[in-house]
Amino acid sequence: MSNPNARSIKIIVELLKKHNIRYVVVSPGGTNISFVRAVQNDPFFKLYSVVDERSAMYFAIGLYLQTGEVIATSCTSAQATRNYIPGLTEAFYKHVPILAITMQKHERFVGQDYMQAPNQSSLPVDCVKKSFVMPYVNDINNEYYAIRLANEAILELNHNGVGPVQLCVPWVDFPLGNKIPLTRKINRYRADNFPDMDFKNKKILIAIGEHRPFTAKEYEAIKKFSESNDCVIYTNHLSNFKSDYSLNLNLAFSSMTLDYFSSNYAPDYLITIGGQTGDYPFYLLLSKPELSDVIHIRISIDGNIVDTYDKLSIVFQCEIQDFFNYYSNDSFCSHEYLKKMSLLEQNKVLNIDIPFSNAYAAQQLHDKIPRNSIIQFSILNSLRIWNLFPLDSSIQCYSNVGAFGIDGGMSTFLGQSVISQNMCFLVIGDLAFFYDMNSLGIRHIKNNVRIILVNNNGGVEFKLDYTDHSSVDQYIAAANHFKNAKGWCETCGFEYLSAYSKQEFNDVCMKFLSRNDIPLLLELFVSDSDDFKAYDLIMEHNKNSTFGDSVKKGIKRIIGH
Repeated sequence: MSNPNARSIKIIVELLKKHNIRYVVVSPGGTNISFVRAVQNDPFFKLYSVVDERSAMYFAIGLYLQTGEVIATSCTSAQATRNYIPGLTEAFYKHVPILAITMQKHERFVGQDYMQAPNQSSLPVDCVKKSFVMPYVNDINNEYYAIRLANEAILELNHNGVGPVQLCVPWVDFPLGNKIPLTRKINRYRADNFPDMDFKNKKILIAIGEHRPFTAKEYEAIKKFSESNDCVIYTNHLSNFKSDYSLNLNLAFSSMTLDYFSSNYAPDYLITIGGQTGDYPFYLLLSKPELSDVIHIRISIDGNIVDTYDKLSIVFQCEIQDFFNYYSNDSFCSHEYLKKMSLLEQNKVLNIDIPFSNAYAAQQLHDKIPRNSIIQFSILNSLRIWNLFPLDSSIQCYSNVGAFGIDGGMSTFLGQSVISQNMCFLVIGDLAFFYDMNSLGIRHIKNNVRIILVNNNGGVEFKLDYTDHSSVDQYIAAANHFKNAKGWCETCGFEYLSAYSKQEFNDVCMKFLSRNDIPLLLELFVSDSDDFKAYDLIMEHNKNSTFGDSVKKGIKRIIGH
């Protein structure tokens, strides 16, 4: 089967009907789209849309108290299941039969620095009576197993007492096809037994994921290694690293085919440090089985086996500077790989006409953010968009890409702002803001806070694969939950600004960037279609055709037509 998850969903939906479970509380998301589409189009079910999973579970309890019927709930992956915990705890002790249908990435992604893949079934003992994890249905054995397991989960709701039950459905994010991977041996080394390795004349791609600003020792060690080897350091804003050898290649890789990357830019060694990159395009290129010759080296003090790209060969359990100092040398390096990669960054086309959107805000503001500022990006849209545009190296950037949940970004940002004396900026979408809007009432907030709220009426991420947005707005993307932030914003002591057009945005831009006596929130009212169009236009203008074309564009930039 091309989509094993689809059969699991069909089994669950059929059994909900056979067990007469008709009330469903739905929270927006990407990994639960197939379930939501199945129930929203079936007149048997009565659906309710509740954006915040914390509220959704309590809302479900309220439905039960009035109906006396079993209530089903549905949420996506990442932090969503964790947000069920307070309500599930209440349901557990109140003896309320709620079937929490949760989604989880394939178990091979759990604990591997992969986006949105925490362990969804690890709930406290007094949250649910029992947790069940559905199998992937790809043969008759798993078919029988899935049918039995889903029945067992439903029956457990009223078995030996009444209470909530979790039914976790694994989900295939990016199926990699049927190519059989090589059987790789993984070695682990500590600082006292480093092996002999020759990096001379090798193409080395160092990928730095999420990281706090580096210490001087760490920075100098990476720099020394880069000087003596043909290195390219792949960074995005969350890396908080900038040197003569670092390149922000997110845009180039976003519009690059596998064949083109494999032929021209694939490294011999991939060295990873830090946490998650949050870059789906980077993952999609490096994880392909066709790049089986790439040797992945992970450097981490914990020494854990984290095989993000399915190519891990060596884990160095040591400090960052231990590895890079040990394998540095004084030999000459021509840095051909770096020169080749640099053309990709130099040829970025960003100054193009795009609609009023999140991307337009990034296009206009990226080079105007004050030096030494802090920026927090909400996931996923804001992080993806702003990674396309360069920022001053003095600016620190962060995002909640640990468990990769939509919630809590504003609270994290505000925690940083009360410590910092510099300007602090947050870019957040309307759904993410809706999750965390109570944090605006924290009394410690200072006047260095600047929030860009992109109101595109729901979760744009959940509409990416659909041209008919009306079919996904009601439940999947949860549109029309949130009108504007003006009242709450002003109640909490913020000055509220808004913009419905480029002109209105440009009119308030300088005020938003300037120091002020009170914190500011700027709400941008943009359409989801313009958000899509702006991103697509940027991708279209930056498509890579051949390496020769990149060379020609680079030469023209240097010597003219």
